[in-house]
Amino acid sequence: MLKIDGSYGEGGGQIARTALALSTITGKAFEANNIRQGRKVSGLKAQHVKCTKALEKLANAKSQYAVIGSEILKYEPGKLRPQTLSIDIGTAGSISLLLQAILLPTFFVDGKIHLKITGGTSGKWAMPFDFLMNIFLPQIKKFTKSIDVKIEKRGYYPKGGGKIELKIKPLEDKTAFPKFNSIEQGNLIQIKGISHASKHLEKAEVAERQAKAAKLSLSNLDVPINIQTEYADTLSPGSGITLWAIFSKDPDEIDVNNPILIGADALGERGKKSEDVGREAAESLLKEIESKSPVDSHTADNLIPFLSMFGGKIKVSKITKHTKTNIWVCEQFIENKFEIDEENNIISV
Repeated sequence: MLKIDGSYGEGGGQIARTALALSTITGKAFEANNIRQGRKVSGLKAQHVKCTKALEKLANAKSQYAVIGSEILKYEPGKLRPQTLSIDIGTAGSISLLLQAILLPTFFVDGKIHLKITGGTSGKWAMPFDFLMNIFLPQIKKFTKSIDVKIEKRGYYPKGGGKIELKIKPLEDKTAFPKFNSIEQGNLIQIKGISHASKHLEKAEVAERQAKAAKLSLSNLDVPINIQTEYADTLSPGSGITLWAIFSKDPDEIDVNNPILIGADALGERGKKSEDVGREAAESLLKEIESKSPVDSHTADNLIPFLSMFGGKIKVSKITKHTKTNIWVCEQFIENKFEIDEENNIISV
């Protein structure tokens, strides 16, 4: 059984989530200790417990100590099987974070997977669902026959209650996965985005103000900018904005099979002006664009386990401590080692 030090590097919950995903695929059992020692409150949170329990069903796995607050987790995977899974995190815990443990294993199932997940769709220190849907999933879709995703309800902190559905049709030939090859940013074609808020904030025009501020900050890019605004019935008030830049190696055509997408986002908070939320997301996106890299720093963290399984090479805007920690976890389970070119920010397997 592999021993995983949960306090290594960045010391966050990503270590447990990545270990769960890679263990399920490789069949290597593990024991993680000192989980989330790098956080103010250590131990497993609700989303870690729920993704462990979901994998027990998805892969006929066995676990020990999978309870909230536990700093230890033992996990022994079984055989993956096609099914429909309903998962309720029970809090505003991030759906996107939960998927870090579950999504990659579904690519190795012999049959269709249907996930119905309830939890948070926007939150601090987590990929918003709009980022997952519009930036991350399009870049990994080529490793499946298809991925269909829809959001049925948004869920903000503290009550959550967001609902999403995800349907995955894996490739039948598990030896036919392509490799990553994302080194050049290419030509900027357009900017898209979604500015969202709960209906509690519609009178204050929060979504429109976020979008207007973001568009103004991006106006010097001289490309079409389309930021949608929307309001939703939610259990708790909240808002946010996700932006993404679309690039192409061909200045006149976007490669839908190998899209080049760079994203950024910002979360609304009590006492924070809507205009500041929009500007924050736009300024983050501008920095990512200026890096001349085809993979933003947030997407890079999430691509690492996929890169470990499928191989290839990516150029990222920044190699963070979080990214290096995720690489370390992957190397506990796979034989192939990562190569990191820190001078050019290139990561390859």
